[in-house]
Amino acid sequence: QVQLVESGGGLVQAGGSLRLSCAASGRTFSGYHMGWFRQAPGKEREFVAAIHWSGGKTYYADSVKGRFTISRDNAQNTVYLQMNSLKPEDTAVYYCAADSSTGWGLSSETHEYEYWGQGTQVTVSS
Repeated sequence: QVQLVESGGGLVQAGGSLRLSCAASGRTFSGYHMGWFRQAPGKEREFVAAIHWSGGKTYYADSVKGRFTISRDNAQNTVYLQMNSLKPEDTAVYYCAADSSTGWGLSSETHEYEYWGQGTQVTVSS
């Protein structure tokens, strides 16, 4: 079991920045690929970014590429999502998730991730 707790959400104006954190406990954090997803009201949960367990590979949705950066600190059991140049359409609940898959590939599919946090709200005002 892996327990995940997100933090860092809030209200920000368009063009601003936020950094989300996801603290993990339980089984060895460094053994998991980690992902960030988001869900806006009335919409399906969508992929935002993922990072390999080693930190050596990242993967982004086209909608956030160049604005968001995912990173991890395996010593601190934490994964981060730095969000810059925020837009109103980035408003959503943001979730982190853990994927125990091995190998070099990273998934954007929700069903590939076994563990999920409770989410943190990000609201971007225009």
